[in-house]
Amino acid sequence: MKEKISQLKADMFKAIAHPTRIRILELLKDGELCVCEIFEKLNVEQANTSQHLAVLKKQDILKSRKEGLRVIYSIKYPEVIEILEIADKILKMQLDEALKAFGSTK
Repeated sequence: MKEKISQLKADMFKAIAHPTRIRILELLKDGELCVCEIFEKLNVEQANTSQHLAVLKKQDILKSRKEGLRVIYSIKYPEVIEILEIADKILKMQLDEALKAFGSTK
């Protein structure tokens, strides 16, 4: 059972682990958007954006709904944003440590 849970976690992180998908999640953190709005804000082709959205949806990170001809996406579990925020904090700490180390070598 622990192996299965570890695999599921790895699959979730693989789905998130792409710069475009991270940008999609960051766009959606403030609310839902149409796929047309997402690809315009990303400056990425619609087909490419749709592929990334499909990966996130397949992993159950995003949900979608139809509104006429438009497909509206939103984050299914807001906790995924917390994961990204924690990553931001870690990266900032790493940068601070690197800057301190660089400053102390002068």
